[in-house]
Amino acid sequence: MAEIYRTPDDRFSNVPDFPFPPHYHTLGDGLRMHYVDEGPRDAPIVLMIHGEPSWSFLYRKMIPPVVQAGYRVVAPDLVGFGKSDKLTSKGAYSYAGHVAWMQEWFTALGLERVILACQDWGSLIGLRLVAAMPDKFAGVVLANGGLPAGQDPPPAFAAWRAFSKMSPVFPIGGIIQRATTTELGDDVVCAYDAPFATRASKAGARIFPSLVPLGENVAVPDQLAAWKVLETFDKPFTCCFSDGDPITRGGDAPFRERIPGAKHDLHRTLKGGHFIQEDDPDGFAAAILDTAKLAGI
Repeated sequence: MAEIYRTPDDRFSNVPDFPFPPHYHTLGDGLRMHYVDEGPRDAPIVLMIHGEPSWSFLYRKMIPPVVQAGYRVVAPDLVGFGKSDKLTSKGAYSYAGHVAWMQEWFTALGLERVILACQDWGSLIGLRLVAAMPDKFAGVVLANGGLPAGQDPPPAFAAWRAFSKMSPVFPIGGIIQRATTTELGDDVVCAYDAPFATRASKAGARIFPSLVPLGENVAVPDQLAAWKVLETFDKPFTCCFSDGDPITRGGDAPFRERIPGAKHDLHRTLKGGHFIQEDDPDGFAAAILDTAKLAGI
């Protein structure tokens, strides 16, 4: 296995509005995953999965209201991000590997009756979990994400993929800022930078855009198989895409058309850019709670 980098705890000492105690699970290959776990242990679960290049900090404004509504919120950091371990070689990451890590973690925690809330790479991984274990999920809320299976990349994504490959610098906090309509404070930008103390620790963040199965990609058969399962998923599936994201605009249509559980009137358009958790956290949280109510949990 590639070298493992573990971000020092003191890098997170000044992270604002993130009072949640850390929880850790060690995977079978020795990698340590961090996750937030708030709310009653026996409450219905909302699983919030972040995307690229963020971490569970992205959901800090959404976790408290969902917990206050009576739910248990679990928000992991993907391997390579946040407080989770980071492999320092880009070649050590794969789409299938991320799905396997998350499925191992999910199973180890014994999660049941789950509402998935996902965005960006959180949807690429989270929807694969739903397809692999549909009986474990009570519903899905999808914002600014998808499950691509070989389509041509939109121009905005092609530019992002090229930047991730070619740019000599990769300013994580600055990338988040450019993909929001909200002016983030310096402390928030620094919080997004915090996990990545070294150039090598950004290997996962650097490679993620190249792993998205747009165009020819080894993951396309697995994506098509997942879509076949999702086309039978009849539990509530809600889309809440934003009005200002050039990468995912219109991406809700395939889900609303092809997934039986999406045949309801809870879909909505949120106000903001790609990272809607920063721009319209209340709207995203409301979509989660409405979907959970429709699911009867």
